[in-house]
Amino acid sequence: MTNDSASKPMYEKIFEALRDQILERKYEVGDRVPSEKELGDEHGVSRITSKKALELLASEGYIVRQPGRGSFVAEPQEKSAAKATGSSGHVQQVPRNTGGKLLIGLVITDFADSYGTGLIYGMEDASRQNNSYLVLRRSFGNPSLEEEAIQGLLELGVDGLIIFPAQGEYFNAEILKLAITKFPFVLIDRHLKGISAGSISTDNAKAAIKGTNYLFELGHKSIAFLTPPPMDTTAIEERIEGFIQAHAENGIMVDRELWIEDITSALPQGNAEENRIRDIEKIMTRLRQYPQITAIFTTEYNIAQLALRAAAEMGLSVPGDISVICFDSPEINGGFPITHLQQNQVEMGKIAFENVLKLRAGHTLPTRTLLEATLILGDSTGPMKPRVK
Repeated sequence: MTNDSASKPMYEKIFEALRDQILERKYEVGDRVPSEKELGDEHGVSRITSKKALELLASEGYIVRQPGRGSFVAEPQEKSAAKATGSSGHVQQVPRNTGGKLLIGLVITDFADSYGTGLIYGMEDASRQNNSYLVLRRSFGNPSLEEEAIQGLLELGVDGLIIFPAQGEYFNAEILKLAITKFPFVLIDRHLKGISAGSISTDNAKAAIKGTNYLFELGHKSIAFLTPPPMDTTAIEERIEGFIQAHAENGIMVDRELWIEDITSALPQGNAEENRIRDIEKIMTRLRQYPQITAIFTTEYNIAQLALRAAAEMGLSVPGDISVICFDSPEINGGFPITHLQQNQVEMGKIAFENVLKLRAGHTLPTRTLLEATLILGDSTGPMKPRVK
C-alpha cells in the first residue's frame, strides 16, 4: 500500500473499493450492495463512516438508496445527461466569459450585521485585489440547499469554492466529492471532522477562555452557558471546550445544571417567533431555578438578545443583577452595547479567498488557520453582585 493510500480517510477507501466492484460488474444493475452495518463490520469502522461512503456513491450516481430497503446499483448514466461528470468526478463546466478572470463561488448559511457581512467584505476586497470575481449563494442552514448551491456553482464553472457549512451532524456528499476530486475549496468558520480540507476560523476555544476569564475577574462564579445544540458543529464545540477549560484553569467547578444547550431560535428551522418565545421562557425558568446565576455567556449575539429580553421580563437589570457576554455584535449607534468577543471576519474572508487561489496554484496549505478574537467591553457586564432570592 502506498503512503498516499494509507493517508486516505476510511470512507474514501470504502467508496473506491465498492465503486471498483460495481465497475467490474461484481454487482450488476439492480443488485443490492452491502448496508451501512455490513460495510462497517467488514471494514471495522463506524456506521457514520460507512454511511459517508454510501452517500458518496449515491451522489456519484453509482447506487440508489431506498429507505427501509437498502442501496442498489443504479443504471449507468449517459454522458449526455444534464449533470454529466468527467473522468475525475468533477461536474463538467459550462463555457463562460469573464475575460480570463477567476470566478470563486461562496456558499454561506446566511449573513447579518452581527456575523457574516464582514466575511463577505473581506472576500470581496480580496477578489478585487486579485482581479477575480465572487459569486454568492445562501443555504439558510439547509443541507439540501447547500448541496444544490455547490452543484449549481460547479455547473456555472467556478474555479474554486469557499463554503460555510450548514449546521448539522453530517456534512453533505457534495463536500465529500470536492475533497476526493481535489477541487480547490476551503471551509470557513467550521472544521469538518474526517474531511481533508483547509479551514479558516476563529480560535474559538481561546476566545471562550478569554471571555470566561473576564467574568471571573469581575467576581462571577455561577455562569449560565447558552448555546444551540452543538450537533457536531466544531465552532460551538470549541467554545464549550474553552468555557470548561477556563473553569479548570481557575479551579472553579463547572455546573452544567446552569446551562441551556437547546436554544433553537438560533437555528434556521421551525417558526422563528415561536422558537424565540419558547427560548426566552427557558432562560427565565433557568434564572428562577438557580438564583445564584450572576452572569450569562452565550455562543451567539442573537442568543444574548434573548437573555437580555428574559432579564427585562423578570425585572432584572443588566449588568446590575446579571452580566451578559457573547460572541460577535453589530455596531450599534445609540443602542445597548454588549460585551462580546469580536471575530476578525474581514481577515478571515480575505484569507479564505486567497487560500483558494493558492490551492489552484498548487500550493499546500495548513489544515487549519486560526485567528484570535478581541474582547470588546460594552455595557452588559459589571462586578458580581449576589441576586436577591
